[in-house]
Amino acid sequence: MKIAVVGTRGFPGVQGGVETHCRQLYPRLADRGCDITVFARKPYVDTEPYNYKGVHVIPLDCPANKFLEAIVHTFRGVLKARAMKPDILHIHAVGPSLFVPLARLLGMKVVITNHGPDYNRKKWPPAAKIFLKFCERMGVVFANEVIAISGSIAADIKSKYGRDSVVIPNGVDLPAPPDTQNILKKYGLRKGGYILAVGRFVPEKGFDDLIGAFNRLAFRELKLVIAGDADHEDAYSRALKAKAGSNGNIVLTGFITGEPLQELYSHAGLFVLPSYHEGLPIALLEAMSYGLSCIASNIPANRNVELERERFFEPGNVTSLAEKIREFINRPWPAAERKKQIDLINGKYNWGKIADMTLAVCRKVAA
Repeated sequence: MKIAVVGTRGFPGVQGGVETHCRQLYPRLADRGCDITVFARKPYVDTEPYNYKGVHVIPLDCPANKFLEAIVHTFRGVLKARAMKPDILHIHAVGPSLFVPLARLLGMKVVITNHGPDYNRKKWPPAAKIFLKFCERMGVVFANEVIAISGSIAADIKSKYGRDSVVIPNGVDLPAPPDTQNILKKYGLRKGGYILAVGRFVPEKGFDDLIGAFNRLAFRELKLVIAGDADHEDAYSRALKAKAGSNGNIVLTGFITGEPLQELYSHAGLFVLPSYHEGLPIALLEAMSYGLSCIASNIPANRNVELERERFFEPGNVTSLAEKIREFINRPWPAAERKKQIDLINGKYNWGKIADMTLAVCRKVAA
């Protein structure tokens, strides 16, 4: 089966939930005999076509602008895909779904994966939110099949458009925690002596709330580590870095992946996800797969992940967040609880099962 893909910046080494999803999914589909071509964005990947674990990646030009890059790139990607005559065009995310009607008009069969209502992100002004809602409608109404990455997203689609979707979640690979502690040495961290957060520097991640809560607690030795950066430097990301820089116990690593990130997950004392908006939070799933003690904001996407009720806090409530940090950084985390959490992640969010489910959807549409 020949599958063309648009809607992702690219991979590997590109931060973002959609990017992680695609990096994990498509090599597995290639292993299952699919011919996969992913159209990536040149500002984020190499300028020449390349192969990643059996996946053909073709970079296309697009403007390095948060308002235009997805739209321009997807338009070009759909036209390029048409020339390939794929069995399936797989489109990711709400914005790129604008071009589902064009793809159908060009004779392609289209599967979309809805990663969540992007128009709820704080970064978008009112006009952009309205436009993204229109994009979502175009995708849901005209796609041959709709995949939602969580039950709450599927329920939202059903209530707004009256259409059923197939729920296929994000996943994680069970890690083999490294024995090394190189990044801990680099930043003067000690095992269990830091709080970890991972994600892009955008308002909906709530990292400014996390820094505010951490500053209130005034720990002497405990540190806060935030692994991530901005895709496009803006006033928010600059202000966040300035706020972090005022406290010597806050470490910003920039965007990292591979062994350095594995080391941070393996040795943290607590993982925190203070976001206002998620589709299905891969960073939280990854933290749980390491057996980390975790707390998260009680938005619907995070509640889909089966943490204990007491581990959630109200998004934007800095006081509540500070209280949860104080409570859980000091609470023992028994080995039995760690194993229970790891087994849950392995059973429910296994990438092999996710690849099989996605392939079944594509085969059904192609037939």
